[in-house]
Amino acid sequence: MGNPHHLAHWYPTAAYLYIMGLDALALAWEYLRRHPDYRLDWRRRARRPDAAQRWGLRLLEDPALDARDAQPAWQPGHAAVVQLYPDADPPVDAELFSFWRIPGHKQLLHDGKGLVLIARSAGHCLRFSLAPGLEDGMAVAYAYRGRGVTHAPDTPAPMARLRPPPAALLELHTLQALDATLAGASSREVAEGLFGANAVADWYSDGGLRSKVRRLVRRGDALMRGGYRRLAQLAPLEKGRFESNAKRP
Repeated sequence: MGNPHHLAHWYPTAAYLYIMGLDALALAWEYLRRHPDYRLDWRRRARRPDAAQRWGLRLLEDPALDARDAQPAWQPGHAAVVQLYPDADPPVDAELFSFWRIPGHKQLLHDGKGLVLIARSAGHCLRFSLAPGLEDGMAVAYAYRGRGVTHAPDTPAPMARLRPPPAALLELHTLQALDATLAGASSREVAEGLFGANAVADWYSDGGLRSKVRRLVRRGDALMRGGYRRLAQLAPLEKGRFESNAKRP
């Protein structure tokens, strides 16, 4: 009889390959959506409309949606989110806002405070916050943290780039190990799912592999329980505030 974990949702590494193409904000969502208390807040959202602030969001997002479909409305602060304003005193050659000229697959949503435009294309992701009154064809000024307000031709807007392969593979393994642990898998079963049956043939004599798996599990748990805030460039929670009462995996 085969290993029942072969049928578990966390076992096929191929199901996690999309993680390789995520930027920091999308990764933050992947860790947050796995938090047991976040999932509980989502189920009770009708009774707790203000629960989103606890997690650094303006609105609660469905944790069943992965980063390919979810559009979490993060609280402001991330340097990759560019603010677009009508230019009140544009030069003759002012940049004009043109929705359809922005490269990539575009998504427009309301985050509870205003319109947000997300444009994804190969290798990067652009996120814009659209000021009220901005219309297609208007002269536009760009504002983003750390660079002030400028016109687009002078200073290109920052973009959230994909992580390099070694860092991306680390996130894939971390999330897969986290899911396996949350599902009740043992460290050896986690190792088999991540690295294959041959890798765990000498499990009890290979302390290096066991240590690696334990580090991945600890890393995933830490990112899920607050470390994701660093990825989203959110302020860390005050010590003791909103601490989880959920049982650790």
